[in-house]
Amino acid sequence: MARRRGPSKYQRAVQEPPRDVTRLAYGGARKQVRRGTEWLVREIPAHRAEKAYRCPDCAVDIPAGQAHIVAWSAEHLFGDEAALQQRRHYHAHCWRLP
Repeated sequence: MARRRGPSKYQRAVQEPPRDVTRLAYGGARKQVRRGTEWLVREIPAHRAEKAYRCPDCAVDIPAGQAHIVAWSAEHLFGDEAALQQRRHYHAHCWRLP
């Protein structure tokens, strides 16, 4: 007895809600509000973490090869370029603290 096939990829595409493409506009970063300020946040996986940084929250080094968060202000007074130059690297658990 033949098995019934599920919906085709075209039928699934019609059924699914449209995807949020705003992350593409910010190079894969997502917007988040933290402590009343809007930030653009990107997660850096361990295999892409090539340099050591100092976390601004706990003042402890983030060694090379450790996954972490990069964040920069979405509301910078001098525009996006200035905000990118002032981006900061946080431990993932430090970023999640309120």
